[in-house]
Amino acid sequence: MRIVIVGSGVIALLTAVSCVSDGHEVVLIEQADIPFPGAASFDRHRTVRALHLDDPAATAAAVRAHYRWIDLQRQMSAAFYEPIGALTVLPAEDLPAACAMLTEAGSRARVLYPDELASHHSHLRFPVGASAVLESHAGVVLADRLLVSCVEWLGRHPQAELRPHRRAVSVEGAAAIRLADGEMIRGDAVLLATGPWSRALLPPDLAGALVLHRQSLVYCDVPAADAAAWLATPAIVSLGTEGGAWLVPPVAGTPLKLSAASACRVVPEIGDNTTPSCWRDHLVDAFTEVIPGFDAGWLVGARDCYYLSRAAARGPVLAVLCDRVMSFAACGGSAFKFAPLIAQSLAGRLTGGDPAPTGLRSIDGEVVPVSSGTHTRRRPTDL
Repeated sequence: MRIVIVGSGVIALLTAVSCVSDGHEVVLIEQADIPFPGAASFDRHRTVRALHLDDPAATAAAVRAHYRWIDLQRQMSAAFYEPIGALTVLPAEDLPAACAMLTEAGSRARVLYPDELASHHSHLRFPVGASAVLESHAGVVLADRLLVSCVEWLGRHPQAELRPHRRAVSVEGAAAIRLADGEMIRGDAVLLATGPWSRALLPPDLAGALVLHRQSLVYCDVPAADAAAWLATPAIVSLGTEGGAWLVPPVAGTPLKLSAASACRVVPEIGDNTTPSCWRDHLVDAFTEVIPGFDAGWLVGARDCYYLSRAAARGPVLAVLCDRVMSFAACGGSAFKFAPLIAQSLAGRLTGGDPAPTGLRSIDGEVVPVSSGTHTRRRPTDL
């Protein structure tokens, strides 16, 4: 089969890898470079953690994703996953359930109570009396290295064709995409996986249900005196602060990455990736309370990224737009950690096979068709 994929983020590229691995032909179209440095997936690192307190199935799926990331490294002969574990500060009443859920899912977990948490991570300042769950089957994907590895792997296969700087503007009936220059690209099936740009290619009803978010991040060099402590630090999903601070430690030559839920806001359209000074200062202030000795002098960079979410529900948005055309509109970092599982499922759907179960309700359930027809939506004028 000939599969046309629009986009070059983590879902698009891993789905292309899955399709090619199964013997299918793939044409991958991207509005910019492949991979696109401005894409939501293109970052120094992304956290893979399993714990989802309200969803045992998603917790088990994330443990499977952990192993799949390791398998992908072998398949591509590349290094882009650091299984350093993940730490989450939780209320005391949630600790037993969290450990039980992780253990049931096949991960190892233990509680770090206040004294041990403070002694193990003296380079951090946790809320008074805080305890945390440390999970083993978790880590950090070096996102930019992963995307480059996918592109290099696809580039070695004659069944994969990469077409950068070709902007898709509309879906044209069954398995056809119109480009900005008027060219029609046809296949046996089409996947739209354009991340935060998805609304430009979706029917108005579906596009209108998606909300665009902008997240600010800062990157830091750590003091030489604390380098050993930081290298022994797991990814920290929650530091237990009121503003929802989280961090990714320096791994494999990358800088320390800092952000917080409070640095995320709803925006009307995609702008550039420059972090406004007010949001950079907001993160500096937030982490001054968390990291002893931290100040703006640690910063070596900053970046804003974008993602979509559904107004009415959580999770990725998987939709059938018309005959043999599917759309996957990713929702934040949650889609990234599950990306190997999601990509295998999408490849199965696109090629007419049985989709591999992911354990995610929003992916494994019946996909409701969305009436689309032929439609063209204008992209934001500043892109």
